[in-house]
Amino acid sequence: MHVMVVSTVSDEKRFWAGLKKAHGRLPREARWTLAVASTDGTKAVNVITHDSVDAVRGFFEEHAGPFATTEYFEADAANAVGLPK
Repeated sequence: MHVMVVSTVSDEKRFWAGLKKAHGRLPREARWTLAVASTDGTKAVNVITHDSVDAVRGFFEEHAGPFATTEYFEADAANAVGLPK
């Protein structure tokens, strides 16, 4: 499943440093499809493919949780544009 991870970032440097560490420790069965930030650095959207929303939440919060408030949603992959299947 594709999981949308939408963050309001409170500490941009630490948030992205945490995500860089997380990317290097990505579970074998997961795939990071997208990581993008707003130009002012206060918002971030990530798309991660994994077994469940809860699995992505646990992994993401471990690395970037203290530096953002984040919401997690299962993506509607069937109606997405440009999202790998």
